[in-house]
Amino acid sequence: MSVSENLRQVQDRVAAAARRAGLHSERVKIIAVTKGVPAERIKEALDAGIGDLGENRVQELTEKIAQLPSQTCWHFIGHLQTNKVKSLVGRIALLHSLDRWELALELERRAGEQGLTVPVLIQVNVSGERTKFGINPSELIDFLVDLQELHHVKAKGLMTIAPYVSDPEQARPFFRTLRLLARRANEKLPGDSLPLLSMGMTNDFEVAVEEGANLIRLGTALFGARVHLKQ
Repeated sequence: MSVSENLRQVQDRVAAAARRAGLHSERVKIIAVTKGVPAERIKEALDAGIGDLGENRVQELTEKIAQLPSQTCWHFIGHLQTNKVKSLVGRIALLHSLDRWELALELERRAGEQGLTVPVLIQVNVSGERTKFGINPSELIDFLVDLQELHHVKAKGLMTIAPYVSDPEQARPFFRTLRLLARRANEKLPGDSLPLLSMGMTNDFEVAVEEGANLIRLGTALFGARVHLKQ
């Protein structure tokens, strides 16, 4: 199917999930994950109405920025090495994967040099899997308090990656945990500090929406089976 047809199906599924939870589907933003997707296929998504693209690798992101319209809204959703920060600051709308203090300090330094503020989501390892990056849930509040001392890094919410499971219902406890962590943090921090919840991918996004996700990261659901770019 075409990207536009896939998008319509996804939008219908998001709307149905939101209705089941008594939520408004308009609050859910779809991030089209473009890892391994050629620029021409991505242009189909933009033409279909997708407004936000997400990349996992810095090199692939910089290549695609040069190939796609300048007004494209980019999110970085992969693990970020500190030596790659300089290539991202000023080029992305949101970093989904702030997962350690060393990275926060490098973001602060690079953004400060340019007089910019970097919006970020804190990646939380709610599953406790050793193969996943992220802040330990027990350390989240202290991390957010420390982050408030930085002038060029602004926390906008939380992100998590649930374990891959055959039954999406098995992912529900992890999404619920992230939502409750955000609520607890908002109670302890001034103002509505963490409005964004980035959770849910192709395998489990409907459950994530039911649990309060307002950013979902979809690749296969939009583009079909991933094809790898020629290196």
